[in-house]
Amino acid sequence: MSDTFFILGIFGFVFLLWLSGGGPNRPLSFAGPVLRGSNSLYIQTPGTLYNSTSTGAGSRFGSSNIFGETPSAAAFGTPSIHRGTVTLSHYVSDAAAPDPAHEYVTIRLASDASAPVDISGWKLVSDTSGASATIPKGTEVPRSGLINATQPIVLNPGDLATVSSGRSPIGASFRENLCIGYFAQYQPFYPPLPITCPTPYDELKSYYGENPERDTACIAYTQGLNRCTLVATPPVNLSGTCASFLIAHINYNGCVNAHENDPHFKGITWRVYLGRDKSMWHKQYEVVRLLDADGKTVDMFSY
Repeated sequence: MSDTFFILGIFGFVFLLWLSGGGPNRPLSFAGPVLRGSNSLYIQTPGTLYNSTSTGAGSRFGSSNIFGETPSAAAFGTPSIHRGTVTLSHYVSDAAAPDPAHEYVTIRLASDASAPVDISGWKLVSDTSGASATIPKGTEVPRSGLINATQPIVLNPGDLATVSSGRSPIGASFRENLCIGYFAQYQPFYPPLPITCPTPYDELKSYYGENPERDTACIAYTQGLNRCTLVATPPVNLSGTCASFLIAHINYNGCVNAHENDPHFKGITWRVYLGRDKSMWHKQYEVVRLLDADGKTVDMFSY
């Protein structure tokens, strides 16, 4: 019996020492298993690798996976001369969407960049699946109903490119402009196109011809139209002059003809299409890499 009390006394003494040291509130009580080795990696929560040389919470880039926020030099690869100047948005919008036209990433050239950058021929690569796609050429100012010539996609300082995995609704990559919202009337774009066209009434005042104020029916009609609304067939009750004005000016090509030389006609955003029939990026556990024309890494991120 005395031996039993002696053993119970030892357990009670150890329990009191544990309580005095913080008991269940000690951080170590919540830590997972710790593995240390020559690669300086430790596991703090199951399934997540952290580099012990990182600061703060640590970078989830280890020797055996690179799902995290800040890659090591080895994971990043050979840096491009454009690193830090051309950047990715660090997220994929609607990744793994059934319609690849909904899935896109954004590339931006810093506003303080010293020169424009041609990104045609660069590649977007999934390190996870190995899928890759080359950024094509595009059309600076597309024309409706025509086969448009293409040229390199050149970002000026402060410009960005929204790069969709799918196919272009108008058959080409293009730069946004003052009139581009007309394309949205009959075709969906992701993200939506800006509706910035001049108002039909403002166009009437500029391009109707002589004495537009006398055509009260035309004034009333144009005041009731929204921006970027194509008039395919003018109402029969309008004058011939009004109908001719509507056909000539209230559409995309007519808007471009009238405003292409305006100071702020061209936008800062390119819409780039990779032309894929299925999505390029995974819903999760993805690593997105942007490579320049020499195959060097411009930027990368993971999620």
